[in-house]
Amino acid sequence: MKAAVIGAGSWGTALAIQLCRAGQTVVQWDHRADRAAATQASRENRQYLPGVPLPAGLTITGDLDFAVADASLVMVVIPSTAVRAEMKALGPRLPEGAVICCAAKGIEQESLETMAEVLREVLPVAFHDRLCFLAGPSFAAEVARGLPTAVVVASRSPAASDLVSRALHAGAFRAYTTDDVIGAELGGALKNIVAIAAGVADGLGAGLNARAALLTRGLAEITRLAVALGGNPLTLAGLAGMGDLVLTATGDLSRNRRVGLALGQGRRLDAILAELGQVAEGVLTTRSARALALRAGVAMPIVEEIYQMLYADKPADQALIALLSRERKAERG
Repeated sequence: MKAAVIGAGSWGTALAIQLCRAGQTVVQWDHRADRAAATQASRENRQYLPGVPLPAGLTITGDLDFAVADASLVMVVIPSTAVRAEMKALGPRLPEGAVICCAAKGIEQESLETMAEVLREVLPVAFHDRLCFLAGPSFAAEVARGLPTAVVVASRSPAASDLVSRALHAGAFRAYTTDDVIGAELGGALKNIVAIAAGVADGLGAGLNARAALLTRGLAEITRLAVALGGNPLTLAGLAGMGDLVLTATGDLSRNRRVGLALGQGRRLDAILAELGQVAEGVLTTRSARALALRAGVAMPIVEEIYQMLYADKPADQALIALLSRERKAERG
């Protein structure tokens, strides 16, 4: 099939490479036409995945109409903050019958909507039953190199999730399916916040016990919110929950973990983000997740302390002390 990949960052490029491995014809769209032309000529995404050659079956373009024309699958791989505007513009261009798979992970700032809710608002009704969402532990650099990876495709439509899974499932890349869109989306979005927290603890030298406790209690927070909003707790014990959380909170390739490490070492957020040069979704998601949890009446103390660090200049050591000073209670509470 022809697959269109909307977005030319590291994750979009890695998914485009994997689609080619699986035998698809792939056109990848970059919003910067000059960069698209340079990447197409050099056969390398020098900004986001340097040193990784692009397969012959991958075309990079700055022409959105050309990218999506006749595509059976459209993969949306852009920052969550851009999804509403970009997909509203893309809607009229989508080929009839195309399946849409969103790989953006986040909660919209103003509306507090997940990407599923945003897409159902901005896309024509005909596409609502063909929406899918990609989650699970998957560093772009490792996917691009063909290292073993397992992800999950979430959709209310078994036919749509099966198409996406088959389009990606090849070599060392495993693609499972689930019908729990809420659980998969919230697991993918909220693990970035806990990854920042784990990085902070490591930056402060709090030790491996502290990191394990943060991951475990962080997963409990994510699960509480997901269940309150209609998700299945078992989803959070799988690839979209525990799997993605462990990878993002412990892997050195994680941008969110690196933000936390630097915060724990006493650096300022603006300097950290400037040096990073890429989006760390957890920074913005912290604000929207906190608001969503307050609206749902769900206690999320780790999210609250990371919010205080990022947006109220609370020192990292004080945030960690606040978490350690919480009152004694039953674990499953």
